[in-house]
Amino acid sequence: MFQLKKTIVSEDIIEKDFVCNLNACKGECCIAGEAGAPLEEEEVTIMADIYDKVKPFLRPEGIAAIEEQGTSIVRDGELETPLVNGAECAYVTFNDKGWASCGIEDAYNAGKVSWRKPISCHLYPIRVQKYSSFSAVNYHRWPICSDACSLGKELSVPVYKFTKDALIRKFGEEWYTELEKTAQEMGK
Repeated sequence: MFQLKKTIVSEDIIEKDFVCNLNACKGECCIAGEAGAPLEEEEVTIMADIYDKVKPFLRPEGIAAIEEQGTSIVRDGELETPLVNGAECAYVTFNDKGWASCGIEDAYNAGKVSWRKPISCHLYPIRVQKYSSFSAVNYHRWPICSDACSLGKELSVPVYKFTKDALIRKFGEEWYTELEKTAQEMGK
């Protein structure tokens, strides 16, 4: 672990390799698990504000779940996206190959909204845990991502490079530049 500004960063994000392999997993992270995507407080307002523009990109069952539960929910004291029947994220869509995608990101890519998707989704496999005086930046291991680990290793892409845009979105360009300097010092 090392400190960058007000974050404590796991060396795993520099030492481990990762590149999403949608050919193998088909977007399983959007449909597996027991909870929706973690949300930050400011994202709750954004999701409510953009819902009407995102709605045309969603599946009927996702729309039904959102209209019943809300654009975001609180579960066990944590903010997250609602689920369809306790399973996949209500914002998940499926392309013509059957791969999971994000309806919010689909709307973003179509130029309908300026917000890409929840930062927790954009950062994955990095998870950020906020504490009172700092945030912990950790690499999250999930067996469904074993193919992403293999592809990352094959292509020699460390987690921090795979998530560059998301890390800059979350922490800023200056923070990311400091992370790169640390990675260089570590030989990555």
